[in-house]
Amino acid sequence: MYIGIDIGTSSVKTVLFDGDQYLVDQASKSIEVTRPHPYWSEQNPMDWWTAAEATIDTLADRSSLADVRGIGLSGQMHGAVCLDAADNVLRPAILWNDGRSSAECAEIEEACPNSRSIAGNIAMAGFTAPKLAWLRKHEPEIFEKTARVLLPKDYVRLCLTGEYVSEMSDAAGTLWLDVAKRDWSDDLLAATGLTRDHMPSLVEGSADSGKLRSELAERWGMTGPVVVAGGAGDNAAAACGVGVVKPGTAFVSLGTSGVLFVSNAKFSPNTEGAVHAFCHAMPETWHQMGVILSAADSLEWLARLTSKTAVNLSDAIGEIERPSDVIFLPYLSGERTPHNDPGARGSFTGLAQSHGPADLAQAILEGVAYAFADCQTALAGAGTDFEAALAVGGGARSKTWLKIIASVLNRPLLVAADSDVGAALGAARLAICAAEGADPQEVCFAPDIISTVEPDAGLVPQYQEGLARYRGLYPAIREKME
Repeated sequence: MYIGIDIGTSSVKTVLFDGDQYLVDQASKSIEVTRPHPYWSEQNPMDWWTAAEATIDTLADRSSLADVRGIGLSGQMHGAVCLDAADNVLRPAILWNDGRSSAECAEIEEACPNSRSIAGNIAMAGFTAPKLAWLRKHEPEIFEKTARVLLPKDYVRLCLTGEYVSEMSDAAGTLWLDVAKRDWSDDLLAATGLTRDHMPSLVEGSADSGKLRSELAERWGMTGPVVVAGGAGDNAAAACGVGVVKPGTAFVSLGTSGVLFVSNAKFSPNTEGAVHAFCHAMPETWHQMGVILSAADSLEWLARLTSKTAVNLSDAIGEIERPSDVIFLPYLSGERTPHNDPGARGSFTGLAQSHGPADLAQAILEGVAYAFADCQTALAGAGTDFEAALAVGGGARSKTWLKIIASVLNRPLLVAADSDVGAALGAARLAICAAEGADPQEVCFAPDIISTVEPDAGLVPQYQEGLARYRGLYPAIREKME
C-alpha cells in the first residue's frame, strides 16, 4: 500500500492506495492563510505537519497501514520556510501568492544578469528566491539566523524523515535551480546572499529521499521500512496523477490558482511570455506552465460576497447562449502569465442595473477562461501546442465552466474520474516508483476518460471577440490598479 500527501494552500489531503492503484481511503484537514498586510500571504509550517499527522491518524484509525511501503509528497510550490540551525521555524512561511517582493525581483536579475537563461523563468514575486531577498532587506535578523530554506512539502518531509531533501520539479520554482542541468546554481544563490549549504539535497521525484522515522511508523502501525519518495510540486504531481508525463500531453487545472500544463521532452523556456519552464517529477523530462493566480478562488470570492456557494453560482448561470456583457479580470492576487504583475487587480467592466449574481458569476468563469487563453498564447510562443487537455481540480466539476474554457481555447477538455485527487494520487504513484524501483512512465498512466467537453462551434467565434475585449482592458486600466 502507498500513501500520497498533498500539502495544499487551503487543506492537506492524504490518500491511501493499494498496489493496483485503487483508492482505499482518504482524509483531509483544512488550514488557514493569513494576510497581515497588503500583498502578504503566509501560513504556519507547523499547521501543515499537524494536518498531515491528523490525516494519517484518521487513515490508521479506519484501515490497517501495516503494508504501507511508500509515502509520496506533493505540495504548493514556492513557499519559503526558514529554519535555524536547530530546525526551529523562524517566521511564518511566505507563500506562492505573496506579492511583497516585486522590487527584489529586479535586484536579483541585476545581480545575476543571466538569471533567466539559467532558471528558465522571469524573477517573479511568487518564487522563493525573491522572498529571501526581501527578508535579507526587511527582516535581517531572520535572514541571519536562517540555516536552511525548505519548500512546504519538504518541511513535511523533514518531519517525516529528518532529512533535508527536495526534488527537481519543486526546486525549479525557487529561482535557485539551473533547470537545464537539474542542479542548484551558485550564481543564483549568490544573488540572494545564500550558498548550497542553505539548500536541501536534490533527488528526482521518483527516487528515494529517506525513510520514515521509526517512531512514526510504530505510531501508524507500519511494519516494514517505509520509503519517502522525492515527490513533486503540486502541478507536476497532478500531472503524474492524470498521466500527463509524455511530451505534448496537457492538463488544465481549476484549483485556487489556474494552470495550463504541458509536458516537454526538453527544457523549453519562454521568459518573455512569463511562461514557467520547470523540471518534471521524473528524470529527463521537463514541462511548461502558464499560471493564473485566481481561478476557482475568483468564484469563491464572489460566493463569499453574495452569501452563496460556488456551486450555486455556477448552476444559476444556466445554458450558455452567448458571452456575458460583463468582462472580468481575474487578477485578485496579481497575475503571472502573461503579465508578471503582482500589482494587477481584478475588475468588472460593463456592469448595468440589470446584472445580478448569475451575470457576475458568468463573467468570472469567462474571465478565467480568457486568462487560460493568454496562457495558451504564451505557450505557443515557446513552440508548444496540444490537441486536448485533461480538466482537473475542484472547478472541473462545473460542466458550465468546462464548456466555456473548451470554447475559448478551441480545444476539447477531457474529464476523468477522481480528477480532484490528482496531485495526491501523483504523489502516491511516485511513492510506488521509489519503493519498488518501478518505471514512472509506466506507473503514471492516463486515467479512463468518462466524458469529453467539445468546443461549442457557435460560441468559439463569439468568445474570440470577447477575448479581444478582455485583452484590451489590462493595458487600459493598469495605471489605475495600484
